[in-house]
Amino acid sequence: MDKPPKKLLDQVRDLIRLKHYSIRTEQSYIPWIKRYIYFHKKRHPKDMGVPEIEAFLSHLAVNLRVASSTQNQAFNALLFLYRNVLGIELNEKIQAIRAKKPKKLPTVMTEFEKEDVGSKMI
Repeated sequence: MDKPPKKLLDQVRDLIRLKHYSIRTEQSYIPWIKRYIYFHKKRHPKDMGVPEIEAFLSHLAVNLRVASSTQNQAFNALLFLYRNVLGIELNEKIQAIRAKKPKKLPTVMTEFEKEDVGSKMI
């Protein structure tokens, strides 16, 4: 009797472990892949491609307003799925709406604060 093929997420887990990726990578990639599949109403990723990836990543940025690093993590999980697990090379450029990087406000100190910091450095 032939064994039934492994489920997709089990294949992802096995490959992450085979490549000796961090357990944290596994713990972050698996949920992103699940969210991607559920976002597209449980369609199999092999039946989807660049337009679906763009729609998912844009949804994260526009509707969920995730941080750019969070969107990048989701993107890397999907790249791993397509390239390494499914063996599908995504030849088109993925042009999703990018999450905005937070603007860093400059730190401005008063003259008193500058003097206080300077005296503590001595």
